Amino acid sequence: MSDLSQTQDEKPREFTGKHMLAIMVAFFGVIIAVNIGMATLASKTWTGLVVKNSYVASQQFNGHLAAAAEQEKLGWQSGLTYQQGIIEFSLIDKNAKPITLDTIFVEIGRPAFEQQDQTIELTSVAAGKYRAKVALGIGTWAFSVRAKKGDDPYRLDIRLDVSKADGMEAAK
Repeated sequence: MSDLSQTQDEKPREFTGKHMLAIMVAFFGVIIAVNIGMATLASKTWTGLVVKNSYVASQQFNGHLAAAAEQEKLGWQSGLTYQQGIIEFSLIDKNAKPITLDTIFVEIGRPAFEQQDQTIELTSVAAGKYRAKVALGIGTWAFSVRAKKGDDPYRLDIRLDVSKADGMEAAK
């Protein structure tokens, strides 16, 4: 019984302005934290893939898949490097013989930032090796190689992370 009398004697806790302030800070703090988290995830995971007309791009998708399958059948292997301001691309056939291309262009840009996009033509420096000078800043860059040998097109889309040492490398 004594427990009952104690609870009846206690005054109910008063809801003050401090309580309301704590609730408001917690409420908006959660909203702001979620927004910052979502914005960070979006900026780190967005591929930057943008097309001018999504309907037309969707109609061409099967054609791109077929071209990729044909390229795979050729068995060509490539390597792309960026070191000390020089892009170097190499291409060999399935017998490890260098491939001499008719044309080779590289579209370079940030994955989600169009202002620094540029297209450069690589020049042949040896059988199956192509090179060009280009200054790239630190960070992630998307490279889109487009080449042709006779009627056979070649395409390589790859990302490289350029560090302070400017010597990151990727191959496919």
